Amino acid sequence: MTTDQNQPDFGSLDAITFDVDGVLTDGGISYLDDGRELKTFNVQDGTALKMLMQAGIAVGWITGRSSLIVHRRAEELGIHHLYQGVTKKNEVFAEFLATVRIPADRAAHVGDDLPDLAVFTDCAIGISVPNGHPVVRAGAHFVTSTRGGGGVARELCELILRAKGLWPYP
Repeated sequence: MTTDQNQPDFGSLDAITFDVDGVLTDGGISYLDDGRELKTFNVQDGTALKMLMQAGIAVGWITGRSSLIVHRRAEELGIHHLYQGVTKKNEVFAEFLATVRIPADRAAHVGDDLPDLAVFTDCAIGISVPNGHPVVRAGAHFVTSTRGGGGVARELCELILRAKGLWPYP
C-alpha cells in the first residue's frame, strides 16, 4: 500500500463512525415474503472493526434506517455506539464524540449519501466510498478504493493502524 502525499492524516484519528447501508453493506435491501429483510456484511470488516477497537480507536455506527439485523451485527462485533433511525447525523456524531470524549479534529466519518455531508463538515476526515452519491464523493476528504459492502472498514483499518504504527502485519 503506497502513501499519497495528499492523503489525510489517518494517524491523527482516535474515533471513526460509519454509515451502514451503502458503506458496511452494498446498500441493497432484500425483503422476504414474511416482511423480514436481508443485508450482507463483509466478514473482513468485522475483523477490522475489532482491530480498531482493540487499538483504542472509538467506533460508532450512525444510520438513517432501523434494523434488527444491524443491531445483531453490531452486538456480534462489540459495537457499543450504535445509532439507528437518525435524521440529523451531525447531531448524533457530536453526541458520540461527547460520549467517547474525543474532539472532532481527531475523528472521521464514513458515508455514501446526502445525510452524511453534514458530518463531513464536523469532523477531521470525511470519507466516501466510490459508489457514493457524486455530491458526497466531491465533499469528502478521501474516497476509499473499496466499494460499499466490499470491505471499506477493512481498508480504513489498515490505513489508520499503519499511520499509527500499529499495523501488526508486513
